Amino acid sequence: MQPQALDPLDRKLLQALQLDGRAPFNRIADVLGVSDQTVARRFRRLRSSLQLRVLGITDESRLGGNTWLLRLGCTPDTAEQLASALARRPDTSHISVISGGTEVMCAMKPRTRQARDDLLLDRLQRSPRVTSVSAHCLLHRFYGGPLGWLSKINALSPDERAALSPPPVGPGTHGVVLDDADEALLAVLARDGRAPLTELQASTGLSESAVRRRLDRLRSTGVLYLAVQFDNEHFGNDVVAMLWLTVAPAALAEVGRALASHVEVSFAAATTGQANIVAATLHPSTGDLYTYLSDTVGALDGVRSAETTLTLRQVKQLAYEPGR
Repeated sequence: MQPQALDPLDRKLLQALQLDGRAPFNRIADVLGVSDQTVARRFRRLRSSLQLRVLGITDESRLGGNTWLLRLGCTPDTAEQLASALARRPDTSHISVISGGTEVMCAMKPRTRQARDDLLLDRLQRSPRVTSVSAHCLLHRFYGGPLGWLSKINALSPDERAALSPPPVGPGTHGVVLDDADEALLAVLARDGRAPLTELQASTGLSESAVRRRLDRLRSTGVLYLAVQFDNEHFGNDVVAMLWLTVAPAALAEVGRALASHVEVSFAAATTGQANIVAATLHPSTGDLYTYLSDTVGALDGVRSAETTLTLRQVKQLAYEPGR
C-alpha cells in the first residue's frame, strides 16, 4: 500500500516538532495560523500513519562520553536475532541490518568505560553469532543529533522558524553532572519526549517548578535534545544508505561541512578507522544514490574512496519498540 501523502501543514508540523519537540500545540497553532484542535488532530494522525514519535535524547558527549558505531559481521540467518538483542540495551540506538543480511550496524553510547569494554571486549567477542567486530569512535559530528533531517525540508518560512525555535544551546562542556532526579527525567523523556509535567513530577517527586528548572537546565546545556522519529518512506526516500568515506586528513573539515549541507544527508561525522567520515543518506531510488555518489560526493576534493552499504531493515531508531 502506498504511503499517505503529506500535505504542507503536515510538513510544517513535523518541522516545528524538529525545532522544539516540547512546543505546546497552542504555540505551534498560533504560529501556523490554525486551531489547537487541528494541530492535535494532525499530530495523532501522524503518530499512526508515520509512526511519529518525539523522543528525549541524552547527548553523551556533553557528559564526557563517546558514541561508537559498531559493524558486526554475523552468521547467516542470525542478523535479526543479534540486532534484536542489541536493541534491548538502553545504551544502543540506530540499529539496522545491512549488507545482504550478514552484517548489523549499531550506534552505542556507553556511560562508562566498563560498559564499553563489557560489550566490545567480552560479550560480542564470545558470541558465536558474531564473526567480526569493527568499532569506530565518533570524533566530531558535522550533522545530526539536534539537527535532524526534517530541518532540511524547508516547510516553514523564516519567520515561522524563528518563532518556533527554542533558545540556543550554550557552549559544549563536560562539566555537567547528573543526579538521580535528572536520570529519572531523562528516562521518562527517552520514552516520550512530550511527556506531561505531571508524569515527570511523578517520576521524580519534585514540584512542577522544580521539574521545569531541571528541564531548562538539561536543554540549555545540550545534555537533552528532542528528536523526531518517523517513517522515511512518506517522504519518498525508499533507499537508506551509509557512506564510509576515506578522506585526506587536511580535507576532513571541508568535506564534513559540505556533507552537512546536502539535503540527502541526515547524519555525518568524523570517525576513527580507515574510513574516517561516515554519513547516513536518504534517496528515492538506487539510481538517485548512484547520481549522488558520482556527481556530488565524487566531486568533493579530498575524498579518496567510498564504501556504500544499504539498510535492509531498521530494527531500532532512537528507542526500542518490541515487535517492530
